[in-house]
Amino acid sequence: MMPGGAASPLQQLIARFGTDLIVTDASALAAVNVDHRNLYQGRALALALPRNTAEVSQLLALCNALRIGVVPQGGNTGYCAAATPDESGKQLVLSLRRMNAIRELQPLNNSITVEAGCILAEVQRAAADADRFFPLSLGAEGSCHIGGNLSTNAGGVNVLRYGMMRDLVLGLEVVLPDGRVLANLGGLRKDNTGYDLRHLFVGAEGTLGVITAATLKLFPAARSIATAFVAVPEPTAAVALLALLRERCGELVSSFELVPRVGLELVTRHLPDARVPLALESAWFVLCEISSAGAESLEERLQDALAEAMSTALITDAVIAQSARERLDFWYLREHIPEAQRRDGASLKHDVSLPIDRIGAFIAAAGSWVREQVPEGFLVCYGHVGDGNLHFNINQSRAIEGGVAPPALLQREAEIKRTIHDLIRDFAGSFSAEHGIGRLKVEELARYAPPVELELMRAIKRAFDPNGIMNPGKVLGGH
Repeated sequence: MMPGGAASPLQQLIARFGTDLIVTDASALAAVNVDHRNLYQGRALALALPRNTAEVSQLLALCNALRIGVVPQGGNTGYCAAATPDESGKQLVLSLRRMNAIRELQPLNNSITVEAGCILAEVQRAAADADRFFPLSLGAEGSCHIGGNLSTNAGGVNVLRYGMMRDLVLGLEVVLPDGRVLANLGGLRKDNTGYDLRHLFVGAEGTLGVITAATLKLFPAARSIATAFVAVPEPTAAVALLALLRERCGELVSSFELVPRVGLELVTRHLPDARVPLALESAWFVLCEISSAGAESLEERLQDALAEAMSTALITDAVIAQSARERLDFWYLREHIPEAQRRDGASLKHDVSLPIDRIGAFIAAAGSWVREQVPEGFLVCYGHVGDGNLHFNINQSRAIEGGVAPPALLQREAEIKRTIHDLIRDFAGSFSAEHGIGRLKVEELARYAPPVELELMRAIKRAFDPNGIMNPGKVLGGH
């Protein structure tokens, strides 16, 4: 009890919802108190596990009345600590893991309605079982939740053809901070009836409300896929290769990933099952894929385009996957670069985007600066060149003796981040391409966003959440 005999906020939550919904077990809280990258260690008031939208509505209404901060958390796989409570012990972590039903799948409408606690891989499988394709694909798809994908506007490897999560949403069900429910799960492609409110919640990182369900776009399943692993002399050639592939293959181009030799070396060093299909004679490689719902073979079409690229020196070598197993082996290399980086040691990560035609010039300028000014680290730059998104990471160099990595790189994080992000601004890019803002990049948003944008965002936040209970301290900062 609080002074004067009044029940504490936690006691009122438990009295209203019970200990099955409001969890205070120390081990359960320990799992939700830390972010995916172990950058922040929070202290949650409790963990809420509602089973349906009605319970989410009742819970938010009470939290709003009691001024309890609510931190929505999906699979907790984000890179910017958007789903981590602060250290105050006053914020409630809200998980929708119990809300994981697939409510409806409409093959003829190419749509699927799912609850926010669904794991991405389960949605992919449900679509495949109906001979359909849900294109969002990323490394954490076996554990990330659809609600988190929506709240961070997730990208992944298929953005080039299908767009980000924002482009895959037809409708949303959202619980507002005061408990009201905004329900619009219709599968309409066209609906010009005023403001399109769903796009305010996609990418808002849980600061405006809680997404509880969504209707998502599906596509015909791919029946023909051709995948190539290609050596290129430099990133500028990779960009030119992308243009050539799109000219020769049109919208069949679904993925186009830039992979550095150093990334492949890390993967093969730390993951012995990895197999590189080409000799590591080039500093840069591309993993590209074309696909079609038709039954025609695409291998010859991709081969012809690569032969043309070879004749003009855009590429120096290439291999096309001859089986589904080989295709998976190619993708294993790209998808496991982040894990190999973690195993190799500490790193500084920069999730940036650029106009595609400026990618080569940026990598040259920023890479030269790293080589000259950051002897404590080495560059590991890879990413989704098809949509301009680079993961411009710097790994800590190993000590010459003893194999112990020096801490000097991490001590320079603020200086290095400022230089890289200033360069991104100079190249008309963004310091956050697909990982969002969360808690990690609040100061960066305040530094780089135009004042009028910040003013409008704060106005939207006040309109939806006047008491500031939704994910306090994230995106725009403050409490």
